[in-house]
Formats: sequence, structure tokens, C-alpha cells
Amino acid sequence: MRQIAIYGKGGIGKSTTTQNLSAALAKMGKKIMLVGCDPKSDSTRLILGGVPGTTVMDLLRRSGGGEIALEDILRTGFLGVRAVESGGPEPGIGCAGRGIITAIGLLEELGAFDENPDYVFYDVLGDVVCGGFAMPIREGRAQEVYIVCSGEMMALYAANNICRSVERFAATGKTRLGGLICNSRMVDGERQLVEEFAAAVNTKLLYFLPRDNDVQRAELRRQTVLEYLPDSAQAAEYMALARAVDENNAFSVPTPLTNEELETLFENHNPLL
Repeated sequence: MRQIAIYGKGGIGKSTTTQNLSAALAKMGKKIMLVGCDPKSDSTRLILGGVPGTTVMDLLRRSGGGEIALEDILRTGFLGVRAVESGGPEPGIGCAGRGIITAIGLLEELGAFDENPDYVFYDVLGDVVCGGFAMPIREGRAQEVYIVCSGEMMALYAANNICRSVERFAATGKTRLGGLICNSRMVDGERQLVEEFAAAVNTKLLYFLPRDNDVQRAELRRQTVLEYLPDSAQAAEYMALARAVDENNAFSVPTPLTNEELETLFENHNPLL
């Protein structure tokens, strides 16, 4: 069982990428579990055909301490992908990171991981900003980390911060960085910039996903590209990404850049300067 945490800047397409990757691996015959670790509860929307009505935190609040069954929280979606949303506190109240800790603990208690899936993906909110969101790597549940990024400045700032967290937790556990997944925004020199950033932080560009409006078309129908347009060029890209992840055996402890080094990297690739 490979447990993988996927991080990235908010709005970079991390959840869309994770769900299409999950669908592609399922199409390859893999057993997949997807754990949504975002309080917005939209990490499993495309796999399940819509935002789930209940989350782990919702059920715990409603049960008032009563018994909860695994099937109450773990649903089956496209190609048998098993999916769950951790949820979070009421807006403005409490720590959203606690929802992740509670949800994963309950999944373990209810035996969700006893089903022995080939892959467990943790789709985690944005940057690693607190202990709750770092939980999948802090406690060694996810031994592989992938970062979804683009060639934009803020996306690589976030990626560099995530590298700092992976470096920190690698010192006390087995967590390693598997590489970067560039979800292209079609900025000038994007692939080269991401490749150079990857080399600078001691990892690699695992895959470069081209930008394609088929992704948005599928999202509007609450489906992955693999389900809505299985014969499209973009579906083939996600299948290639799935093979890259499945075959990846090169992992590293990252060496994050200082902010000054990161700024220099940007400046050297800015065509406007």
C-alpha cells in the first residue's frame, strides 16, 4: 500500500489533478482510496459525481458520540475509487486541521486501511500551514509527497515552503519527495523554470500536464476527464501521469531554497527583465 500526500498552492488544480490521477490509476486496475483533507470538502467531487452531503466531522457532530460505521463515511465512486471527506469546523470556529487528524484516526479505528488498497491519496489544503495539515507526513502515514505547481511565482513559493516541511519531517521519519507535477498555466518558459527549480531543491519534474479546456468541461459535469472524455488527449495525459507515479522509484529529501535564492531564480527566467 502506497500512501501519498499531494500538496500545492490553493487554486493550482491540486484536487482536480489528484482525482484524475486516482481515476487513471483505477483504470489501470489499482485499488484506490482518496481522503479529502480540505474543509471545503471538494476533494472528491469529481470522483463521486458531486460534493458529498456528509463529511466525517458532520457525522461526528450529528452522532453526538454515537456509533458510526465505515460505510457512513467511505463512499464508492468512479471505477470503484473509495473516497471520504474529512470536513472541518463551522466557519470561524475551531481549527480546520483538527478535522484531518480526527478523520484519519476514525478511518484507522473503523478498519478502512484493512481493505489494503494499492494507493491511498491524501489531498491536503494548500500550503503546509499548521500541524493538522501536516499530519499525513508528520506522523508517517504518507511516505510519499508530490507537489502540484506551475511556473508562476506564488506556486513555486508554496512549493518551496512545502519542501521545507518535507525536509523537516524526513529527518525523523520515512517521508520523501517524489517530485513535482506541473499543472501548466502556459506562462513563458514554464517547463524550463520548473525543471530548474526542481533540480535546485533536489527533486525532479515528474510530469508536465498541458493546459486543456476539457478539464473544465468535465468539472462542469462533476466528472473526471477519464470518465467524461475517456478518449481525449487530456485523458491520455492523466494516464501518462498515472504511469509516471506508478513507476516512480526515485525519492529524495528536498533542499529548499532561501527566499533570496528563489527570487534570483525567478529573475533569471523573467522575459520582461
